[in-house]
Amino acid sequence: MKVAIVGGTGDFGLALARRLVEAGDEVVIGSRDAERAIEKASEVGAAAGAANEEAVSGVDLVVLATKADAALTTATALAEAIGTTPVLSVASDLRSTDALSLAQRTQDLLRGPVVAGLHSLAAGKLADGRPDEDAFVCGDDEEAKALALELAAKVVAGRALDAGPLARARALEGMTAVIVSLNKRYKGHAGIRVTGLP
Repeated sequence: MKVAIVGGTGDFGLALARRLVEAGDEVVIGSRDAERAIEKASEVGAAAGAANEEAVSGVDLVVLATKADAALTTATALAEAIGTTPVLSVASDLRSTDALSLAQRTQDLLRGPVVAGLHSLAAGKLADGRPDEDAFVCGDDEEAKALALELAAKVVAGRALDAGPLARARALEGMTAVIVSLNKRYKGHAGIRVTGLP
């Protein structure tokens, strides 16, 4: 799979790139700063680094891995370059009071399908290897969701689980806040594994 990671020079994007490169995927690191993207791509063994507009060209899946407060602005700026390519939204807006998830709001800006996932994975743990956790993906487009589930299965030691339609992204994004709260309270590194599934 050829994957562009927009925001690929940030902690989460870079950690995700490492895991996907290990899995044998062709990864393009995208950034507003092309030189930084090239530098980080070399650091993790990615196929290339480029300005975001170039990075999203000719890929199978775009991962929108910017910080939450930049996700919608970035999606708007890249809408034409992304075209109908599927997008995986991984950010969680922890301060939002909007009824719609960040992923749903992103879908309103793009022509191609948006799926949501990986919200329960911490950048630090992902940077150290494939965490012993499950990953969740939701979306309305089955082909786009299948691509995101394939990606998710490569970066965790647990399972990649289909969490249903894109409307569930609100709950998935909310899990981030719960995990952050648990980590603060118990001074740990919480992750999620689902039991009782075949």
